[in-house]
Amino acid sequence: MILVIDNYDSFAYNLVQRLGELGWESLVYRN
Repeated sequence: MILVIDNYDSFAYNLVQRLGELGWESLVYRN
């Protein structure tokens, strides 16, 4: 599992989507 911290930009969600395509589970927290 990977923790992604969202700084209110689209990068975090693009990263989570890409990680999901690679089979990683991600958790997003807003900053």
